[in-house]
Amino acid sequence: MMDTTSLKKKNLIAQWAFDTRPILGRLHLWLEDVGIEWIKGKGDDELNDSISFADPRTERMLAMTSAVTALGTKLFGRFGEGAGLEKKELNQVKKDADAISAYAMSESLWYLSRTLPENHAIMVCLGEGLMPKAGETSEMGANPLLGFGRIYARPGVAKFLEGCVLKLINDKTYTWEDFRHAVALKDITVWGAAIDTLENTSRFAKGEKTGPLTVLHLFDQPLAITDQYEGYIGTLILPKAVVETAADDSLLVNYFTPREKVMDAVKMAYPGIRPDHVHVWTLQGKSREKRIGKLWQQWQETGAHLVDENFILPTGFHPFTDSGTYAPTFAVKTWKDENNETHLFLVDGYAASAEAIQAASLASILDIEVSMAVLSSKFAMTFDKDAASMKLNPDADDFSHCLRNDILEENVDDAFIESYRESIFLARNAGIPLKKRTLSADDLIAEKKWRAIATSGYILPDPYSGHPGVSQISENTFSVTVRMSSETADKKITFALRLLENLNESKLVFSPLLNRFLKGEDFKTRAVKISDSGRIRNELQTLCTDALEYFGNKVFLEFDKIPKATISEEEQKMLKDILLWYKANYPIWFEWLELK
Repeated sequence: MMDTTSLKKKNLIAQWAFDTRPILGRLHLWLEDVGIEWIKGKGDDELNDSISFADPRTERMLAMTSAVTALGTKLFGRFGEGAGLEKKELNQVKKDADAISAYAMSESLWYLSRTLPENHAIMVCLGEGLMPKAGETSEMGANPLLGFGRIYARPGVAKFLEGCVLKLINDKTYTWEDFRHAVALKDITVWGAAIDTLENTSRFAKGEKTGPLTVLHLFDQPLAITDQYEGYIGTLILPKAVVETAADDSLLVNYFTPREKVMDAVKMAYPGIRPDHVHVWTLQGKSREKRIGKLWQQWQETGAHLVDENFILPTGFHPFTDSGTYAPTFAVKTWKDENNETHLFLVDGYAASAEAIQAASLASILDIEVSMAVLSSKFAMTFDKDAASMKLNPDADDFSHCLRNDILEENVDDAFIESYRESIFLARNAGIPLKKRTLSADDLIAEKKWRAIATSGYILPDPYSGHPGVSQISENTFSVTVRMSSETADKKITFALRLLENLNESKLVFSPLLNRFLKGEDFKTRAVKISDSGRIRNELQTLCTDALEYFGNKVFLEFDKIPKATISEEEQKMLKDILLWYKANYPIWFEWLELK
């Protein structure tokens, strides 16, 4: 006779397998096991309780989305193949990894959307990949990503919302309020998403031991953003106790507060703490010195410890400071050492927009405060001057004078001025608030009462939480860890997933069609399905989003706008041949596509 514990375990696995079968079936996977460890809070019934605004089935689908994205990326994303390569070749490895992760998550969200209530949709509001990061150059082009305007919903709802999104992008008289009104009239519930399908891509491509993960934040409403956007945002992340204790003493702590005063606030909140026990995590490296070197200096003058890779976290791992501003947010808190002395870990500096807003949305979940400031995409000024430049009016006649004389206090050429003007335009056109000195997550969400659920799938071990990455259990079975957090609870979920195909066949399952064709698979002899039309449309949106223009029901692919570092000249010719063949042989299915 089966004991109660074994029966509960069997029922748990069965429920997860049943609820997530659309994703498991699409990616040819079998769920062997699932384990749940509660970090904070615990439901009375693990089979039926929800920890967020979503129902239990949707939560399980979100967790599985993160799990299969992490698994597919680790197995088929060319992990470590960029080690020792020159920049051009390394960048190609990174793009291949991003393509796998974006595809796995996109396919999972598509199947998840078929289980949503009929009037619900998931809309991607922020995504990572449009902007070159430190050490990259602009000609590398956008990485594959899930970005603004991607809709996952049942066909009727998706078609309506896509039309609204196109108006937001193309019609400057169509505002965010118009969008909200149109959605309300149709009685549609839109859940917004901020996504980084592969954070720390460079570390993944180079084969580092820790760091890469996939991040999906889902909100119970869309973010108030009206166009594709990726920029930089200054962030200071502290325990809420520090900010509130300082406020009781009439000390305002935000991103622009001199770090000496921030240290005073820390000492108020934690009397007796030693300055060198305040561990400040910040991005480092020569490319960042111009922007945040002033912050480094201020912290060093207070006696604080700037975290480097020699530091040992409470988890026993060494951190890294070359990238990855999201995961350290989970480590912002105090702890006691073996001598019962208090230590504090905090995060300072800047992050890419998606990571910054994802971190900010964790504030109520982790009991932290996140102060943000919009920065430019340039690394030519200190953070405070850079933030001030983003407050200027780019249409004003005296814009150049104000930037040169009031902020920079030096003469610069016209190209420099125009680069800053463009940064302001990009942020303003996307609806990023520029008038306020500092921002919180509330400033990016139209309704101030909002809820979020955060899921992270760990591709490699995470130093800040100590959670493991993808590991092999047997020949074709793998362990994958996902963290799911909300205001209600925080839990670690461990899956055992078995590939139903051999590695070569599974790689095809996890690979975008266009990538497979560009790598040599014969598209002319492969069986064509009507679903190929939708798959290829989604893949073009992911692989070369900056080369697409939308007019009515048509999507125009402009090959001149595809950077050769994104898709090589030879591959672009192949891509054109592939798409022309589809249009010639299946004109009705591909009526939506035009090539330029």
